[in-house]
Amino acid sequence: VQLQASGGGLVQAGGSLRLSCAASGRTFSTYIMGWFRQAPGKEREFVAAISRSARSTDYADSVKGRFTISRDNAKNTVYLQMNSLKLEDTAVYYCAARRGSWYDTKGGLNYGVDYWGKGTQVTVSS
Repeated sequence: VQLQASGGGLVQAGGSLRLSCAASGRTFSTYIMGWFRQAPGKEREFVAAISRSARSTDYADSVKGRFTISRDNAKNTVYLQMNSLKLEDTAVYYCAARRGSWYDTKGGLNYGVDYWGKGTQVTVSS
């Protein structure tokens, strides 16, 4: 599976962006999908995860209520709608795919990621 993230850019604090991650292949619906981010000088951190059927999601506490993850299995795409952006949301955002069981904590992505996409830069300015 190849993952290609897009939609990043420069936005003012309080604004919105929608990231997309398109996957190649016919097996997209068999993967748990997620988003991670990495800010300069910091470790990569979990942002959000969504189950294969989209019935279950999980979010980092720092983005709950502001970000929404969704997926369209017909389009092989996962999305991250980011609202009320803050300066601390500035980071490179990566999409991730995992086979295996769904766990309520981070969708199980903390147990391992099978595929990573190239990142897309999100910069929030004051």
